[in-house]
Amino acid sequence: MSSSSSSTLGYFRWAFIVTFVGLVLGGVLGWQSTGTVSGTLTVFFICAVLAVLEISLSFDNAIVNANKLKDMTPVWQQRFLTWGILIAVFGMRIVFPLLIVVIAAGIGPIDAIVLAASRPEEYSRIMHEAHLPIAAFGGTFLMMVGLTFFFNHEKDVHWVEFLESRVARFATIKGVEIAFVLLLIMLFSQLLPEADASTFVHAAVYGLLTFLLVEVLGGVLDASQKTMSEAAKGGLGAFIYLEVLDASFSFDGVIGAFALTQNLFIIAIGLGIGAMYVRSMTIMLVEKGTLAEYRYLEHGAFYAILILSVIMYVQTLYHIPEVITGLGGAGLIGLSLWSSIRYNRREQAHGAEALT
Repeated sequence: MSSSSSSTLGYFRWAFIVTFVGLVLGGVLGWQSTGTVSGTLTVFFICAVLAVLEISLSFDNAIVNANKLKDMTPVWQQRFLTWGILIAVFGMRIVFPLLIVVIAAGIGPIDAIVLAASRPEEYSRIMHEAHLPIAAFGGTFLMMVGLTFFFNHEKDVHWVEFLESRVARFATIKGVEIAFVLLLIMLFSQLLPEADASTFVHAAVYGLLTFLLVEVLGGVLDASQKTMSEAAKGGLGAFIYLEVLDASFSFDGVIGAFALTQNLFIIAIGLGIGAMYVRSMTIMLVEKGTLAEYRYLEHGAFYAILILSVIMYVQTLYHIPEVITGLGGAGLIGLSLWSSIRYNRREQAHGAEALT
């Protein structure tokens, strides 16, 4: 095995360890809950599928994380990759589903845990009923993330040239992306029943406000840190932004996981394994400089984010399997990687011709 492949596998060491431990726990949980070999293998399989689902849905998350992390100081990079992963695994995969049930059912946290353990079908029903506001909130936040990347007049690298160059020119109009998102919110609200429309609009507006507040707060925190110490720039504000971003990415996977199993603990194991691979991919992208090496990789990720945000909106009207969402995002990123490789080969060929 080459040193290159060895070093690449080295980034996934902890992900492999967590995978092994998680699948063993899944098997133990399956045996305790079913008492049969077939039941144990079923739970084991569900954990594996959930991990793959999370990874497929989070390719773009890893790329966007790496894009932000490369501008952060090593101290804050390390804090995000340690504290951040704890928040991502335990906060979004365990605490977040419990919090939804606490709010939706009006019960205490302990009661929510008891409900998840003793009446998983009721727990699942409450989670699915909460899907509308979650999709509206998460979809709006992610849409703003994607549009902000493209509505940027300083952006001079374009993958889909005819589209992105025109969008970048419109970026000089203040608030154009906000106006676009508000227009889309109003359009989708007209397609929903009246009772759902009000819930959708409120949740979507909260998603928009959250994005704007995180942007403002991030700017203020990083600016204040910069005045205290130049070494602190790209710190707390960027950390908060990445945490909210990760939460928005997680909404779809957490809700979708209930289609495979109603057991909160199995979901936490499967999605937790997937989250570790996202962390490993993020570290690899930052340390190997992959984003700089592959010119259009970021573009593919942000297109995938925009498509995911639209899918979350559409899911308020129709069910769209998470497999389609994951494959769509992975396909776009793969296409952008292929375009980047082609671009690099052309540049190398031109360079070789210039030398001859």
